[in-house]
Amino acid sequence: MTDDATAAMRYKEIIALSRGSAENLRAWELARAEALEAEIEEAQAAIEAATEREARAAERATRWWKMALHNIQGLTWLAPGDEPRPVPTARAAYLERYLEEVKPSYQELVQAVLALGWRAKRAAAKQRGEPPA
Repeated sequence: MTDDATAAMRYKEIIALSRGSAENLRAWELARAEALEAEIEEAQAAIEAATEREARAAERATRWWKMALHNIQGLTWLAPGDEPRPVPTARAAYLERYLEEVKPSYQELVQAVLALGWRAKRAAAKQRGEPPA
């Protein structure tokens, strides 16, 4: 073989290798694009689920708050405070735990209001200017 023949063969070999590399790169890029699209879809689904959980949690918190307000509405000496707001430092993974902590607190409030009994009713009537019963 002459040097020209070996150079031509080497050139063809290099071209074949570069084509193979380009095809491999294209296949990898297509697979990566598909994987990224799947990850984006999963992230969007996770965002939608988190948004729905947040809305349900806010609705539950508002419902508990309204029930608590209803229980203390006759206690004029007790200021209810501000409505509940989201806590930015709360961990989303503990959402159910946080919500479950509300129920015992609410039950304690109800028991405290019931324990006040006639004293609370009498104080409320006195503040309204009604004669004591």
